[in-house]
Amino acid sequence: MLTLLRKEINAFLNSVIGYVVLVVFLVVNGLFLWVFPLDFNILDFGYANLDGLFMLAPFVFLFLIPAITMRSFADERSYGTIETLFTKPLTDLQIILAKYFAAVLLVAFSLLPTLIYYLTVYHLGLPKGNLDSGAIWGSYIGLLFLGASFAAIGIFASSLTDNQIVAFIAGAGIAAFVYLGFEFIYSLSFFGKADLFIKSLGISSHYASMSRGVIDTRDVIYFLSVIAFFILLTHFVLGRRKWK
Repeated sequence: MLTLLRKEINAFLNSVIGYVVLVVFLVVNGLFLWVFPLDFNILDFGYANLDGLFMLAPFVFLFLIPAITMRSFADERSYGTIETLFTKPLTDLQIILAKYFAAVLLVAFSLLPTLIYYLTVYHLGLPKGNLDSGAIWGSYIGLLFLGASFAAIGIFASSLTDNQIVAFIAGAGIAAFVYLGFEFIYSLSFFGKADLFIKSLGISSHYASMSRGVIDTRDVIYFLSVIAFFILLTHFVLGRRKWK
């Protein structure tokens, strides 16, 4: 499994799209946080915090993480190597997890350079270090969980097709619905007392909870459940080949 994990990471880093994805993530966040005169701009906001990063990053992830995962199984299907892959001395679940953890490691790697923003804001504060570090680290943990959830969704989308573009669109669409769809349904107030339950089904409310700096067990269990659900769906989809 570790061999396949390394192979997946190397395949990503050896491709142009890998570096494009990482550069786009950093450039988009950098422009909105430091250059463009919008609500996300840290210097214009006048307070030492990184709220802009944690509001913006999930929307960037909605597109970049499906770009990372779209080739996971779609490429294997397209090139006819998926059957060879499953003849390796690994279970289906181990193969899925190797590809999944490779995607999660790349998401974590893309977040590391943003720690420069934390150090910058730390030194810009008056007095120096005058920022809510607890909320920031909680937001980073929430963002990592969110990225891991999107990665599971992207892996699932890639297992459905042999076309990378279709896998990308499906991954981005499903991730957008799980992140924002339940929030939208909640805003319609159609379900009365069940509205809050509907809202709690979406990633957005749990991510917002972690962003306040409080790591609630319920939020952690929610993210782990979303990840497990889409990993098991992927396992089910790929397992159908044995029924034919």
